[in-house]
Amino acid sequence: MDPIPRMRRRIASMMYESLLLLGVLSATFMLPQLALGMGLGVVLPGWALLSHVFVVLGIYFLWCWHRGGQTLAMQTWKIQLSTPSGAKATLPRLALRYALAWPSIAYLGVGVLWALFDRDQQFLHDRLAGTRLVLKPDSVRSAPLSPP
Repeated sequence: MDPIPRMRRRIASMMYESLLLLGVLSATFMLPQLALGMGLGVVLPGWALLSHVFVVLGIYFLWCWHRGGQTLAMQTWKIQLSTPSGAKATLPRLALRYALAWPSIAYLGVGVLWALFDRDQQFLHDRLAGTRLVLKPDSVRSAPLSPP
């Protein structure tokens, strides 16, 4: 079984992810909304704006997780998403994880704090979705330099 990343590493990855999401949302949310507002004078209602954010972030996370089990922040912190057996998670399982992560984080981070009491130190949304975060081993080691 792969080692589990410490809570501090996972929180650091989440903080870094939030910074990266500012860029994602700037390009895919703010610019279209500015164009609608300034160009057409249209302001979407709050539910439509929240739905837009949910869909944009869903596409980002599902694409990253399905492609390689990692977002850019997870790559940086050497964290990978998989199933408890170590297999690659299926798209429906990843979609469930994404949907469950919203209330897990939004309700004062209760789903994140769950990891402090979980037997495998997994977040609540991972436990419910059948996924887990593992520490990804270094796959590339630099070879010693040799003279030509």
